[in-house]
Amino acid sequence: MRRHLRRAAAVLWSGFLVAAALELAVFAFVDPQTLHGLSGALLHAPTTAVYTLAFFVFWAAGAAGAALSLLLDGSAEDINAAGAERGRPGSGTAPF
Repeated sequence: MRRHLRRAAAVLWSGFLVAAALELAVFAFVDPQTLHGLSGALLHAPTTAVYTLAFFVFWAAGAAGAALSLLLDGSAEDINAAGAERGRPGSGTAPF
């Protein structure tokens, strides 16, 4: 369990750092008051709400990329061991 917590913390922390860098880069060039929605209408949202929502979207994207990297870095033995812990298909145990 401790290993899973360490890996989750690594994913979330690296996603946080990516989100902070993206937030700085994007909003150095984009004014939140000039953003338009999907319908083309001007967004009438407070600036802090735009910054906050964008940060969480960037954080989710960064964490997803870090999690995918961590998943792809796993060896075949790690993947097979995880499958054995959950039970084999058809054994009557749910994989999740």
